[in-house]
Amino acid sequence: MTGGGILPVVNEQDTRRPIALAILLIVGGALGLLAAFELTLDKFQVLENPNAHLSCNFSVLVQCGANLSSPEGSAFGFPNPLIGLICFPAPIIVGVAALAGARFPRWFWSLFNLGLLGALAFVVWLMSVSIFLLGTLCPWCMLVWSVVIPMFFATTLYNLGRGNLPANGGIRRAGAALYGWTPLISLLAYVAVAVVAQLRLNVLAQI
Repeated sequence: MTGGGILPVVNEQDTRRPIALAILLIVGGALGLLAAFELTLDKFQVLENPNAHLSCNFSVLVQCGANLSSPEGSAFGFPNPLIGLICFPAPIIVGVAALAGARFPRWFWSLFNLGLLGALAFVVWLMSVSIFLLGTLCPWCMLVWSVVIPMFFATTLYNLGRGNLPANGGIRRAGAALYGWTPLISLLAYVAVAVVAQLRLNVLAQI
């Protein structure tokens, strides 16, 4: 632990493998893939029997049935979980390759970061739909949220610190310094989502 952070701080001269980031991408991608797979199975059940009791349906509040059956659950004309099945292998592959010592060019990191930005934007939209429109908290969806957030923050800060993203020296130094605090930044994001959910859905009163 260096620089007061929780993860190793990245600097311009650091040529070591990004082990912490690689492990995060592998674990996060695997958990996201698991959630997407389970949601896909549940979607099949709903298609076969709209009244099926899904394993992720615990109450009116904590359930995934409403999310899967909603129009937003097929935002692009097909079930959203299929997007996860296609996309979550990417961070796993990048993480494994990084652990193996692969060196990716800047353009690759930029495109990968752009993909994670798109994933975060999609997740934020799904959060708002779930909390403000459907009034539900989908367990598997929340697992997806919980892995996309730290993967985005860690990758973005790492890329800023390494100069893989276009930024001036001050922003690069800030990215390198904040990279070590990714767990705390992610935790603060979780807390913000929890506060919004509590204010909107009064979760604690329904547990």
